[in-house]
Amino acid sequence: MRFELLHPADQLVMIMNRIYYYGMTTTSGGNLSIKDENGDIWITPSGIDKGNLTRGDMCQVKPDGTIIGPHKPSVELPFHKKIYEIRPDLHAILHAHPPTLVAFSLARKIPNIALIPNASEVCGQVSMAKYDVPGSTQLGENIAEEFVKGYNTVLMENHGVVCGAKDLFRAFMSFETLDFCGRLEIDAKKIGTPRALSDDDINMDKSIVSPNLDEFIQGSYSSEERAYRRELCELIHRSYDQKLFTSTQGTFSVRLSDGSFLITPYMKDRKYLEPEDIVHIKHGMREMGKAPSRATHLHEEIYKAHPEINAIINAHPPAIMSFAVTDAEFDSRLIPESYISLRDVKRLPYMASRIDIPGTVAAFSDKSPVMIVNNQCVIVTGASLLNAYDRLEVLEYSAAAMIASKDIGEVVLITPDEVKAIEEAFHLS
Repeated sequence: MRFELLHPADQLVMIMNRIYYYGMTTTSGGNLSIKDENGDIWITPSGIDKGNLTRGDMCQVKPDGTIIGPHKPSVELPFHKKIYEIRPDLHAILHAHPPTLVAFSLARKIPNIALIPNASEVCGQVSMAKYDVPGSTQLGENIAEEFVKGYNTVLMENHGVVCGAKDLFRAFMSFETLDFCGRLEIDAKKIGTPRALSDDDINMDKSIVSPNLDEFIQGSYSSEERAYRRELCELIHRSYDQKLFTSTQGTFSVRLSDGSFLITPYMKDRKYLEPEDIVHIKHGMREMGKAPSRATHLHEEIYKAHPEINAIINAHPPAIMSFAVTDAEFDSRLIPESYISLRDVKRLPYMASRIDIPGTVAAFSDKSPVMIVNNQCVIVTGASLLNAYDRLEVLEYSAAAMIASKDIGEVVLITPDEVKAIEEAFHLS
């Protein structure tokens, strides 16, 4: 989907719908705007149900102040206008009150964006604006003061967050990523001490780009390939809706019967991926005109070394990533389903999946189908797409249960004898 080709009113509806139904704002809270090439500001209305907005509800504010539309524009219009005045490079603004970021604004703290490597690149440096009454001129001045310093992402004391970008989707990416970092930090602190990455660590990840493979021209599509393209998209959308993926992070691949494989593209919105966006990798070459995931080489080598593996997922769901950014031990011996599905979950050092591909590949086995890579991701393998996806869900739900148990009491694991009984009953040995 070409988001940039949508009319501003349609973009506002799409992103507000996404924010609202992900529980990141309330019926009356939050507002979005876009400044178009004519200088018109398209903004969400005031006092209209955020869960049922239509393109006809949007307000168009002309440069001379004329308002076109059936409703009053958001009461926060003044700070939107102020930001556009002082930052002509910005053409979209997102403001919302997700519970996690409100929690940080109450504590007057900024989420740590150095726990995973790509967050600082997406969000940039984050600032905090002083409190004032919503809709007031002074609040606009307080927020503008931070944007004038060059910040594009600003928390507001006792309020929420404002993200500015050159387009609305990029503003949403910053918003979603900052919220993810906040949830990750909160969970990580429940089980240990979060381990931040250094600038050198983050720059090491930035240096890894989508692989520059030779291209091949895709001819006809087999029924098998077409079926897998559809199934990949269905599970990727589900992963996003289950908050196992973020907009542009998370990789699926599946092996075809001829030994080639399909993989997700680099930096495309996971929420709206279509079958034609999926990239075919064959004989070390990529489908013409497409940029595959940065994990392509790793997936290719896993498939070569492990004929029993037919699907691979790289992801960074917040609960299990809480273990990846701390020294807390994750143990799958929680409930029978966890152990049966995950077995012995191993931990690899930061960047191992990028710079030590042979070592990462060798770590997988029937008894270790899942890896945690410190401060980076989890890698889940399976005999099929559904098998790998199920393991990812079980992994995240198990991690969430372990974190929740910290508020209740000490975790009691299944005993070695009980594990042996499970292995015998389910033929795991």
